[in-house]
Amino acid sequence: MFDTDRLDRIATWMQGYIDARRFAGASVLISQGGKEVYYHQTGLRDVAGQTPFERDTVARIYSMTKPVTSLAIMQLAERGLFHLDAPVSDFIPSFAEMRALVPGATSIDQTAPCATPTLHQLLTHTSGLTYAFNPGLVGAAMAEAKVEFRANQGSLAEMCDRAAALPLAFAPGTRWEYSVAIDVLGRVVEVVSGKTLEQYFIDHIFDPLGMDETRFSVPTAARDRFAAAYTPLADGGFTVGKIAADADSLREIDGTDKSPFLNASLFGGGGGLVGTIDDYMKFCEALRTGGAGIIGPKTLDFMMRNHLPGEIASMGPQSFAEQPMEGMGFGLGGAVLLNPGRARAPGSIGDFSWGGMASTFFWVDPVLDISAVFFTQLIPSSAYPARPQLKALVHGALT
Repeated sequence: MFDTDRLDRIATWMQGYIDARRFAGASVLISQGGKEVYYHQTGLRDVAGQTPFERDTVARIYSMTKPVTSLAIMQLAERGLFHLDAPVSDFIPSFAEMRALVPGATSIDQTAPCATPTLHQLLTHTSGLTYAFNPGLVGAAMAEAKVEFRANQGSLAEMCDRAAALPLAFAPGTRWEYSVAIDVLGRVVEVVSGKTLEQYFIDHIFDPLGMDETRFSVPTAARDRFAAAYTPLADGGFTVGKIAADADSLREIDGTDKSPFLNASLFGGGGGLVGTIDDYMKFCEALRTGGAGIIGPKTLDFMMRNHLPGEIASMGPQSFAEQPMEGMGFGLGGAVLLNPGRARAPGSIGDFSWGGMASTFFWVDPVLDISAVFFTQLIPSSAYPARPQLKALVHGALT
């Protein structure tokens, strides 16, 4: 149960972010036991147009796409179409002969042959792949070659081949590093199903759950509800840096009229979806209730448990992540809370959560029967500590 007066603190907290020009607009939706217990919206979805951030606002969810793609992979796995120990080269031949940087490498050509990553290693970010915004030689090479899996970068198949042409940052299974692995798995879904990733999502996840406005391109009927995205960084928001004290805190980085999300050509399973807060709550509720008929409850339980030997921090990560690395394990598609004290934020052991580059966030608490979704459009998500603050507010309102 919740204390409604304490829940109202969330509105005050959100308004503080708006008044300080940290977020242009935001919304939050919380349910317990399948019943809505709190919703609040504030601010603007488009500062230039002075249009409000509302419940039906369509926003970029970026890496909150990853749990959707991971669930799609597990739908196919539970049909017996492959095993998670299968090498990704069984589906994408360009990954057949891989090399990884040798430990301590100082140039991109200092590599050694290594195993091809498995589907399980891709799902758990232990594959050796990385991101262009991560530190290191391979991240820099990806940035230079623009291997970024953005909506306007051609086809998913072509981008996967370009990623496979680069060495891995480390031998598969030896470290944890946030990466484009889930984008690559999106291509596996296409190869196995014979459908585009978007069509597979529509047929097997979105239509069954009623997620009618979640797509890789903003639905035509929703274009007047699409939010602009902002950054406090002077050099662009697609990094993981902190804001500069003298920077304009709301620089528009992706508007509503020329955004690549209006007509996506690349269906990025790692970060390409846009949608509404109510649509994403339907996905969270499917996770909370055991699959809602789109996946078996035992398969879902398998996904939402820790698949690492310990916490993420124990695997020597050198990358950004959407969640803390201490006290957190990683399942298939999201983080799993192992120790709230180590994570330095309230929560229940077994919380399953993840966020997106534009500071969106969700968590599903199987102990307290809570699903929560937070939407805003501020890049990067590392700019402010909104996520642990929101969890503290929600847990502080429980009686």
